[in-house]
Amino acid sequence: MRRARRWTERLRRVADEAGSASLEFMTVGVLMLVPLVYLVLTVSAVQAASLGVEGAVRQASRVYVQAPTDADARAAAERAIRVTLADYGVEAADAEVRISCRPDPDDCLARRGFVTVELSTVVPLPLAPPVLGLDVPPGVTIHAVATEQVSRFRAGP
Repeated sequence: MRRARRWTERLRRVADEAGSASLEFMTVGVLMLVPLVYLVLTVSAVQAASLGVEGAVRQASRVYVQAPTDADARAAAERAIRVTLADYGVEAADAEVRISCRPDPDDCLARRGFVTVELSTVVPLPLAPPVLGLDVPPGVTIHAVATEQVSRFRAGP
C-alpha cells in the first residue's frame, strides 16, 4: 500500500510539472538569443568596416602611384577612399587619412619611391547610445595601412 501511495504521489508531481520544461526552454532561449543576435550585428558591422577601410587604402595607394602629377594623385586617392568607404557604409568624413612618401617626402612620385596610405576610423557599435553625455556613441577603431611602389618605368621626371 505504501509503495502504491509513493507511486501515485510521484505521478501527481510529474503531472503538475507537465509543460514547464517548454516554458523554461523558451525563457532561457530568448535570454540567450538576444545577446547572440547583438554579437552577430556587432561583428558584422566591424567586419564590413574593416573590409572597407582595407580596400580603401589599397585602392588609394594604387591610384596614387599611377597618377601623372602629385595634385592628380592626391585627388584620385581621396576619390578612391570616398567611393570605397561609401560602398561599405562607412562615413568618409569621419575617416582620418595620412599619405606619406619615402625616400623623398617632397617627391612622392619619384621612380622606385614608396607611397604609404594610412586610414583610421571609428565604427559605432550598433544600438549603443552615447555615453557620459558625449554626442559620439561608443565604437571600435579600425586602422589600415597600404604601401605601393612607384614604377621604375614611370614617365616623367
